[in-house]
Amino acid sequence: MDWLSNLEIWLSLATLSLLDTVLGVDNLAIFAIMSRRLAEPLQPLGRRLGLILALIVRIGLLIAIVWIAGLVDPVFVIWDLPVSWHDIVLTGGGLFLVTKATHEIHGSLEGEGGDQPPAPAPPPSPAKAGLAGIVAQIALLDIVFSLDSVVTAIGMTDTLWVMIAAVILASGAILAAAAPLSALILRHPTIKMLALSFLLLVGVALVADGSGHPIPKGYLTFAMGFALAVETANLWLRRGQRAPVRLRTPMP
Repeated sequence: MDWLSNLEIWLSLATLSLLDTVLGVDNLAIFAIMSRRLAEPLQPLGRRLGLILALIVRIGLLIAIVWIAGLVDPVFVIWDLPVSWHDIVLTGGGLFLVTKATHEIHGSLEGEGGDQPPAPAPPPSPAKAGLAGIVAQIALLDIVFSLDSVVTAIGMTDTLWVMIAAVILASGAILAAAAPLSALILRHPTIKMLALSFLLLVGVALVADGSGHPIPKGYLTFAMGFALAVETANLWLRRGQRAPVRLRTPMP
């Protein structure tokens, strides 16, 4: 029961849950477009069932990757350097996170299409698809989009139940409060930029771990927690500055 008093575990759980939530909100727009192929009364049900199915598969994928990452016996040797599945998974996952975070940051700052205005969204197609087909498509896309969160979980903590709990908490938050979360991130784009910076940090740490120079996960958790506290203070400060100022009229 030492985990009850372990601050690092609870800080990892909170940071990872928040990170998964911020990164997962963007996918809701795509899922909403896909669910519009259903009859209107079935659209909310289709989104929920798809995300729940994706959550189950994502947990299984997380367990499988953690198991593979635990295989430390060398499988081949490069220049007298033994390489195990642990090294392959961590290095490959780290490079994936660095590439994805860099691409997302560039897209957020420079725009995906340069100076070209975004193309108008196509009109929704008529409801021809069945519920099972749409649920399967939403689940498959969510699994693909959430590979970064799975790899990030492995880079932030060694405790499997923390990884699973963070994924469940993030999915629950997205299902319960999708609209307010989307509005919050749209009002404060620095929140998403902070999450992408976390991805970049975790990716570098995974590459270092896979190459035999691990960075203690406590350092990562502390750095993320500190950055999150600073950003929270900035949001509260800007909120106070936007409050209307009431001027007192002098007494005659």
